[in-house]
Amino acid sequence: MTQLALVIDLNVCVGCHACVTSCKQWNTSGAAGPLVDDNPYGADPTGTFFNRVQTFEVGEYPNTQTVHFPKSCLHCEDPPCVPVCPTGASYKRAEDGIVLVDVDKCIGCKYCSWACPYGAREFDEDRKVMNKCTLCVDRITSTTLPVAERQPACVLACPAKARLFGDVHDPESVVSTAIREQGGYALMPEWNTRPSNHYLPRRRTEITIHAEDLVRVDNPLKIDGQQPELPQQGAGREDYAT
Repeated sequence: MTQLALVIDLNVCVGCHACVTSCKQWNTSGAAGPLVDDNPYGADPTGTFFNRVQTFEVGEYPNTQTVHFPKSCLHCEDPPCVPVCPTGASYKRAEDGIVLVDVDKCIGCKYCSWACPYGAREFDEDRKVMNKCTLCVDRITSTTLPVAERQPACVLACPAKARLFGDVHDPESVVSTAIREQGGYALMPEWNTRPSNHYLPRRRTEITIHAEDLVRVDNPLKIDGQQPELPQQGAGREDYAT
């Protein structure tokens, strides 16, 4: 059976939140939207986000590291949110393993949120229904988009290519290869939910700095010790009112 999932490389993620904003934009304007913002310009903004990035420090000074940890629904192979739903609104698709919510059946009881050990469920305060990451199911199954763009919005938006997408049950897929070769792991396996999403661990990178690399040199653009003058340019289009 196909099981679509994300693999996130924690060694590459820079915490830019491109995945967060692209997810919000696509899903707000797509089948899952609108994803509301509550008090966005106030002192305590919040809202509905399918993807969030948690940033924290590890270690003790001076040996500390900043870790950026993206987290969304893990699309578990044995999702605890599904059997607790009294209306059948939470369900797992047989064809690709994506866990979804039918908002027309959802009564906002939050049972699924309480059952999820990862805190991946999002309650829409405006519509009083539960929502969550869909792996951009409307995008990846679209027949109108080019094949190269049939991936979750967060994957396409990531500038560092820290996010991979594919079938974790296919041993030759890009995600399975990354998990196998780079020691990918599932989050909180002790809950026996068998999360489909995996993480690639942070890896220590050794670099060698030579003494000459620490010597400051003059700007090579200087001419006779002086900075060259900037070329004079005429008015550009941005200098005219439109």
